[in-house]
Amino acid sequence: MALTLTDLTAPEGFERLVLAEAPEAGLRALICLHSTALGPAAGGCRMWRYADDDAAIRDVTRLARGMTHKNAMADLGLGGGKAVIFGDAATDKTPRMMRAFGAAVEALEGRYWTAEDVGISPEDMAHAAEATRFAVGLSGASGDPSPWTAEGVFRCLQTGAGHVFGTTDLTGRRVLVQGLGHVGLSLAEKLAKAGARLTVTDINPAAVQDAAHRLGAAVCAPDAVFDQQVEILAPCALGGVLTDETAQALSASLVCGAANNQLAHDGVAGLLAAREITYLPDYVVNAGGIISVASEIHGKPDAWRLERLTAIAGRVGQMLARATETGRAPAQVADEIVAAMLDTRRAA
Repeated sequence: MALTLTDLTAPEGFERLVLAEAPEAGLRALICLHSTALGPAAGGCRMWRYADDDAAIRDVTRLARGMTHKNAMADLGLGGGKAVIFGDAATDKTPRMMRAFGAAVEALEGRYWTAEDVGISPEDMAHAAEATRFAVGLSGASGDPSPWTAEGVFRCLQTGAGHVFGTTDLTGRRVLVQGLGHVGLSLAEKLAKAGARLTVTDINPAAVQDAAHRLGAAVCAPDAVFDQQVEILAPCALGGVLTDETAQALSASLVCGAANNQLAHDGVAGLLAAREITYLPDYVVNAGGIISVASEIHGKPDAWRLERLTAIAGRVGQMLARATETGRAPAQVADEIVAAMLDTRRAA
């Protein structure tokens, strides 16, 4: 199998952008290293049918940058990276493709650790691991990171509720979960157990009906999310859902969800703050999954994962307190914390 790695021009501030191609295996992928200042880059691999190469590059670079921030805020000793595979995960993916992807990761010699993301399963990672030492999140090891992500988001949501509503008790709170994948469904289950008045939506009708039946959730159409009168929005689908327009339409007082890159652009955080909507930065609250992955990279036990999850919720509380004291958006405060951490390490 012929595998070629081609270095593309990385955006300013990024370390490396690599195109990996193995035509015989059906592989065409991008691997992006944003920063290794705090340690080797780590971040999941997703498989998606992109409209064109530019769309894939935009996605992988935003995701890689987000992983730098996420890993820094969670204090994991890791940098930020991400990979995307071109194609339809339901019809195009094969074990051979994943082994070829693993070979591409191995060729980076430990500068990038990969794990599952959208369209990729622990079983797929197991195939990749046949060709690389740097694939984690395998069945029988740290496993599926989704439950850890959901637990972290839930804890941060409770912290945010305490800040916004004066109590962490979610009984009767109107919460909308957008997206019922592995993480979104797990979060919805936790919210239902906590007594929230749940509304759910997803592009998969079967997932919606299952949640409605099992959790007693109300249902809304995917394109009607911002028409709902809710107190808390939990975006758990793909990114970019918070735009100039949706920020103005949103009724919720708190936004806390698992989706990566929820803001269409950084300025949306200011729009939300101006409307007194508390947005908890996604890269802070959804770090549970990478904490699970990091435990495997560093050889740490479950107790270490739980300590890090607890620390995330504590960091959210500190971030909100500083935002209140300074009159700045929580997202701005979080970005400043990460920038200071990276500057300190680079100067060392």
